[in-house]
Order: sequence, then structure tokens, then C-alpha cells
Amino acid sequence: MKAIVHDRYGSPDVMEFRDIEMPVMTDDDVLVRVHAVSLNRGDWIVSSGSPYVLRLVFGLRRPKHLVPGRDVAGRVEAVGAKVTRFRPGDEVYAENDFGTLAEYTCVPERLLEMKPANLTFEQAAAVPVAATTALQAFRGRLRPGHEVLVNGASGGVGTFAVQIAKAAGARVTGVCSTRNTGLVRSLGADDVIDYTKDDFTRGERRYDVILDLVGNHPLSALRRTLTPTGTLLLSSGEGGRWFGPMRRILRALAISSFVRQSLRPVSASGNHLAELKDLIEAGKITPAIDRTYPLSQTAEALRYLGVEHARAKVVITVHAAEAG
Repeated sequence: MKAIVHDRYGSPDVMEFRDIEMPVMTDDDVLVRVHAVSLNRGDWIVSSGSPYVLRLVFGLRRPKHLVPGRDVAGRVEAVGAKVTRFRPGDEVYAENDFGTLAEYTCVPERLLEMKPANLTFEQAAAVPVAATTALQAFRGRLRPGHEVLVNGASGGVGTFAVQIAKAAGARVTGVCSTRNTGLVRSLGADDVIDYTKDDFTRGERRYDVILDLVGNHPLSALRRTLTPTGTLLLSSGEGGRWFGPMRRILRALAISSFVRQSLRPVSASGNHLAELKDLIEAGKITPAIDRTYPLSQTAEALRYLGVEHARAKVVITVHAAEAG
């Protein structure tokens, strides 16, 4: 089969489009014929190998997994002997551990879910990692009427965060650049701040929850923008090639132990695709896609995502979605 492979760290140019062997299923696996894959910031991090500390997870000298990619949507081609929930022909989507940037991928049954009926394969592929991150960030932290600010509202996670916060009954302010204000407003944001014109940390308004997906403000400034018992959720920030945003996150956790405000990192774990499917089919969440690329142009797509600051989601198309 055709696949994207990377056997060393570096720029997107390390991504090669070539023939490899088909994946081998275990009894608990589902073989998926891939129709679409979406790229995430994590794919850029894995391919670049930076920050270096993450190589302890992804491979010290070279990537541990030859085929990258996590988000996927497609049709079930075959199922393992112990699989009970799926059968060939089912339209599915998943957040896989790795290996989705290929014509076929093996997904453990526990990570798979039926595709939302009202989404195309391209739209469904845009959901898993980004929407799960946003859903988990807000879990147990939102109440109707809460004032919520999403810094980085036009990005992959941000576009879902705006919609999930609105679905929870919050009043949402999105922060983005001038060219993306229309997009963020169309997703349901009550207010939109153009960061090229205004600095939300210098205003008088206070927020119950701030989701910081950019990391372009000091912790002290973000804390001033919170209510006295507000919550700051962090998922990004500068910190050098060794530790990246981890230094900032650890500092936030240390501060949180001594103040009434809650300062926490954003983390995503577990399979929440059934919950997201319900929200999508109820019309409360709609994926936003910036651009699509064929599988052979994955390196170009990754460069656009990481260097040119793509808005919303970038999707890779693989097999065409045939009828039936």
C-alpha cells in the first residue's frame, strides 16, 4: 500500500510517500480502509522531534513508528477474531495511536466509533484529537452563564472549544487574528477579540475560564484576567528546544498550589468519540476545515500547518469515498 513514512526527525521534508507492506491485524484490531486523515500540532512535533524531552516517548534517535498520523475516518475492511462491534463496510472514525497516514491502518476496537451520519469522511477525520482535547479541557469546569475566553479560537482545537463551550451554555469570547474573526464568530462566539488590535489581558473584563492555546502571554497577565476563583487551562507556550511548554506548565502547577485560582494543563485521554458523535449529530458541533491535500502532499500540508499558521483543520484525503 501507499503510505507516508518518516525514519528520522527533521523538517516536513523527512516525510516520504512510498510503498510499504500492509499492516497486520491482531484479534482485537479493525483494518480500516482510510478515506481521510487530519493533521494536528502533535504531528508536527513528532516529525520535528522537538522539544527533545518528548523523544523519550516517540523515540530517542529516530521516530519509533514508521507511519505517523492519529486521526482517521474510513470504512471497515476486515475485523479481528475478537471484534464484536464492527463489521466490514461500517463507516468509522478514530483517534489511533499511530499509523493513519496510509491507505490502510489497523485500529484497536476500543479506539473506534461509528462515523457521525451527518459528516463526510473529511469532516469526521477532523474531529478526534482536536475535539477530544477541547472536550476534556472543559470537563467539569463549565456552567451555564460562565464567561469563557479561548485564546487561539481559530485553530484546530480552538474551533471546537468555542462550540463546546457554547453548547455548555457559556458566554464565549474568541481571540484570533483579523482574517479569522468571521470564522470564529460563525462558530458561535459571542465576542471576538482581534489580537492584532487589542490585548485581552489589558482590559477590564474578567473570565471564569481561559483556555490558552497560544502561550503568548505571561502567566501573571493571564491570572489578572481571571476571576478570583477562575480556571486557566494551558496547552502551549515557549520554552526552548529541550522542554517546550512543559516548563511553563510546571510553573503554573506550582503557582496553583498557593492561590485560589486553578492553573492546569490541557490533557486528552480515553475514547470520547461516542459523546462527540452525539453532539455532532445534534448540530452542536461542526468541524471547520481550512484546506485538504492528497496523501502524496502530506509534507506540504504539514508545512502549511506548522509554518503558515493554518486556521481550523488541515485534512489529508486518501481513498475517494465511493458509494455504498
